[in-house]
Amino acid sequence: MTRTAAIVGGGVIGGGWAARFLLMGWDVRVFDPDPEAERKIGEVLANARRSLPGLHEVVLPSEGKLSFHSSLADAVSGAEWVTESVPERLDIKHRVYRDIQAAAPGAVIGSSTSGFKPSELQEGAAAPGMIVVTHPFNPVYLLPLAELVPSPANPAEVVERAKEVLTGIGMYPLHIKAEIDAHIADRFLEAVWREALWLINDGIATTEEIDNAIRYGFGLRWAQMGLFETYRIAGGEAGMRHFIAQFGPCLEWPWTKLMDVPELTDELIDAVADQSDAQSGRFSIRELERIRDANLVGIMRSLKGNGGAQSAGWGAGALLREQDQRLRGEERPDISGPILTVARAVPLDWTDYNGHMNEARYLQAFCDASDRFMEIVGCDADYIAAGGSYFTAETHIRHLGEVHAGERLEIRTQLLSGEGKKMHLFHEMRVGDDLKATGEHIMIHVSLETRRASAPGPEVARRMAEIGAAHAKLALPEGAGRSVGQRR
Repeated sequence: MTRTAAIVGGGVIGGGWAARFLLMGWDVRVFDPDPEAERKIGEVLANARRSLPGLHEVVLPSEGKLSFHSSLADAVSGAEWVTESVPERLDIKHRVYRDIQAAAPGAVIGSSTSGFKPSELQEGAAAPGMIVVTHPFNPVYLLPLAELVPSPANPAEVVERAKEVLTGIGMYPLHIKAEIDAHIADRFLEAVWREALWLINDGIATTEEIDNAIRYGFGLRWAQMGLFETYRIAGGEAGMRHFIAQFGPCLEWPWTKLMDVPELTDELIDAVADQSDAQSGRFSIRELERIRDANLVGIMRSLKGNGGAQSAGWGAGALLREQDQRLRGEERPDISGPILTVARAVPLDWTDYNGHMNEARYLQAFCDASDRFMEIVGCDADYIAAGGSYFTAETHIRHLGEVHAGERLEIRTQLLSGEGKKMHLFHEMRVGDDLKATGEHIMIHVSLETRRASAPGPEVARRMAEIGAAHAKLALPEGAGRSVGQRR
């Protein structure tokens, strides 16, 4: 059954929420009086369609239905979840909550507010317990963090319901158990922003130099380990205690001006704006968004880890792996025909200078298909940990058509032979009905202790024989057994 979310306020953040819900299979109903809202959300959604599916190793659910509504009551009617992303004014938010709860009394309302506490949002509400803070980060369709802040007025079941919704769309609900202005993350950002403004105001650094200090240095560490885990390593073998002992005294030195704010004079505003224009004004905002998204996809996919299916990932990469598993499910595959082993979108970082999928990625996609087939026959993480696996002995790939970023590809795998130590697979890669490539692979079962060929375990052998018997009834696929350069 399709679930429905309503988005009240369709700006940058509201549009990002709409894109994430839609691409995770929810129907989305939008209310925003801005006559440009539909165009703006359409542009955000286009960026999301280009980037989000490529984060995952599995295909996303079928996209939900997007609709725009001229009245708030019509938009929220029938929605189980309402995201509020209106301007940061309490009087506006209170009026919006009154109207939402009159039309959708059973909906959980998640506010995108970056500063207000939930108790402030709940003042005067008909059902204060249904309103929580769910503060995201831009772009919402890629960055998984949502600061989930309830108040004592929120029943535990509402908090758990919010966690379930956010987790289900691939986000990480950081449950903040005590109310505080600006929650957690924005308090750090404000501290960095204040000091950055002082550095510009005092003529110490430009906007570009400050950005370079972050993106070439500690920003790369923070992306995977945050603050404290990074500093734990900085303390060496003695860990955090040594780090504090070594660097703690500097807290008493007047390095920063975090307790004061430079006056935002016209001169300071002009300096910041002019330096920012000089730094990146050659790009439009939409171009910068696409550059940002491509970089985030590459970083987050890297954080999934380089250990293949056996790696748990790190930071945001671990969350992506968990979402992949939720999306994949545990359905037993149909073995009566070639088995669906890969269904995914082509990531942005899989393309090359020719604008299509790099040849090495064809091999990776077929390797992923082989790994999935191994799991299906029982050669999974536990089996490999016990000392058995398959090694590839020979591979032949035919490139029959171009594949581009964002396209949904499927690979189906036929077992040509699975007797004894050998496993002979034939993969077909398609985009829609178009055959784009084939991969033929011979793999040998080995003992990871001796690194030599060995007979597979009895359960793997049984499952291989079951699939082999089913696939023996199939026709030999076109291209099987071809040699390199052989004429068609």
